Amino acid sequence: MSISVQNLSKSYKDFKAIEAISFEVNKGELFGLIGPDGAGKTTIFRILTTLLLPNEGVASVAGFDVVNDYKSIRNSVGYMPGKFSLYQDLTVEENLQFFATMFGATIEENYDLIRDIYIQIEPFKKRRAGALSGGMKQKLALCCALIHKPKVLFLDEPTTGVDPVSRKEFWEMLKRLQQNGITILVSTPYMDEASLCDRIALIQKGKIFEIDSPKNIISKYSKTIYAVSAQNTHQLLEDLKAFPSQYSVFAFGEFIHYIDQNNDFKSTHLQQYLESKRHTEITIQITTPTIEDVFMDVTSLEN
Repeated sequence: MSISVQNLSKSYKDFKAIEAISFEVNKGELFGLIGPDGAGKTTIFRILTTLLLPNEGVASVAGFDVVNDYKSIRNSVGYMPGKFSLYQDLTVEENLQFFATMFGATIEENYDLIRDIYIQIEPFKKRRAGALSGGMKQKLALCCALIHKPKVLFLDEPTTGVDPVSRKEFWEMLKRLQQNGITILVSTPYMDEASLCDRIALIQKGKIFEIDSPKNIISKYSKTIYAVSAQNTHQLLEDLKAFPSQYSVFAFGEFIHYIDQNNDFKSTHLQQYLESKRHTEITIQITTPTIEDVFMDVTSLEN
């Protein structure tokens, strides 16, 4: 087991950042913490990388206890925080050299691990890190987190603020890193990235609601979801929320996802209701659930 977390809690005065969190990550697994900003993801990362002490519970990384063996953990993990934290006045090459030296390694001895990533930024190796684009900064930060060949890689919201093409490239890089046997724990607020993980934990307000593979989480979801659209989307959302038997309503791209309380629900009743509200160009169709649908449902029960 690469990561083990049991009943982990952390509070800041009266605010509970995480409460009785438990999960395990297998060796070589790509595991995702999926939840919005403020869910507690960064607190978990900081505890597991020995930057914070927990109030309660125990955790281990690569077989080392996060409290008693913090020095061993720091030599065994790579950490890419959510905010770009490399030295902006140093060049790409200087940053990489600095982090390799910090861990008693060299760029040459572990170059094979970062080669596929580094060749994309090598043409800019003399450029200062602060002058790089968001996608290039991301690739440099990943190289610096990998240069000492860690056993476990922590990536805290690595694709936030990055363009869609760079996001796609980044996840392709993670899949290749898995083939080297590196365990990866990644957090993201993007529900579409959940499907790229082997397993995920849905987290909200410091609590984990479900842990499983994305496929299993979706397959276990039994409610029928309708994708609804009309000409005036904003008014449609408000009117759907006012429908007497609505269970859940939220915007989903160009559609509104609607779930009814009743098992014998007929979409014709909803159609008539919307027509009475003077909506036009109405479409109502059953749609396949997504991780976002499940997340919205399970977390709404807590609220």
